[in-house]
Amino acid sequence: MTTVLIAGGGTGGHVFPMIAVGDAVRAAAPDARVVYVGTARGIEVRVMGERGDALELLHVLPLRGGGLSGFVRGAARAGRVLPEARRLVERLDARVVLSLGGYAGGPVSLAARSLGVPLAILEPNSVLGLSNRLLSPIVDRAYIAFPEAARALRASSVRLFGVPLRRAFARAPYAPRDGKLSLLVLGGSQGALALNDVVPRAIAASRARGVDLDVVHQTGRDREPAVRALYVELGLSERARVVPFIDDVAAALAAADVVIARAGASTLAELCAVGRPSILIPYPFAADDHQLKNAQSLARASAAVAIAQADATEARLAGEIARLAADPALRTRMADASAALAAPDAAARVAADLLELARAPRHRALRFPLGGRVERAGEAPRRAAMEEAAPRGAALGWKEAG
Repeated sequence: MTTVLIAGGGTGGHVFPMIAVGDAVRAAAPDARVVYVGTARGIEVRVMGERGDALELLHVLPLRGGGLSGFVRGAARAGRVLPEARRLVERLDARVVLSLGGYAGGPVSLAARSLGVPLAILEPNSVLGLSNRLLSPIVDRAYIAFPEAARALRASSVRLFGVPLRRAFARAPYAPRDGKLSLLVLGGSQGALALNDVVPRAIAASRARGVDLDVVHQTGRDREPAVRALYVELGLSERARVVPFIDDVAAALAAADVVIARAGASTLAELCAVGRPSILIPYPFAADDHQLKNAQSLARASAAVAIAQADATEARLAGEIARLAADPALRTRMADASAALAAPDAAARVAADLLELARAPRHRALRFPLGGRVERAGEAPRRAAMEEAAPRGAALGWKEAG
């Protein structure tokens, strides 16, 4: 039995592409075993638990978001968890590992490479995340969705396949209505505080301009009561359906005329797969500002309106909503432009390539002792002799995987 190990998690932007690839692997090879690796911090525990997927958990801390001290703590924890990750890869007899970054991706990837297991990364954004950037020199494959991401990767490893999506996401006919708008607000699986506050106010302002609309607003878990109260305060409770989380996002997109969302790669891929116009407000603190770059890519294709969060005022958003409501032909062109960017076969292509890697001979095993040096199997005696001969405190440099 071929075991495919898929590591990552945290937010929907990681978890749902992981699931899409896993489902595609099982569809292509029904006898394959798919095992996911994540952490207890992410939504993978709930989502994969509800599905009954095989999920292994590692206790890993984030590298980013906590300043220098947070990075040091995260790096130290990742180093300590490497032996556990190695035992996991060995116990499951993984034949190939796919990492989507995130907390668990780094340790599992290094463990796999130390055992000679073929390694792939998936980068859905236009800018490589930190984990994928650090892993890029030692991977066999790098699956990307934006051509811009290829600049930081070894050309022979790159496969421009798109963002893997679950099969529910497919092109839906767009039939705009004159004078009425169905608006879908998506803040991501964790919600978006800025969207939760400014969008209801912008909707109220656009209705004051005479725009006839209704709204479905996903708030993120634990944020529903405050957003619902705001819609009541604005006199919109009869026109707004407020929910913490939307399980069937594909159906919600198909029912929408316009979508207001952040600009995570998975969200944009889903928009394009269904084919819907959008107003994108990128999260301004995303690593390397990748959400802004994602949004600008769609805006250049005339598929979306991209507005930086600092510019996403009540008045600006109300004006964009009113403009789109008044121009059904424009919305249709945007929907078509969005659909033209879709990659509906991305999950199947990634799965097929992973299974091909799984059948390939293993690499020579490498060792990753604490301290980060990569060491080929059988090299320990020579290394010990070098250390004995070296002056105390002398550094032995990084030996890159070949």
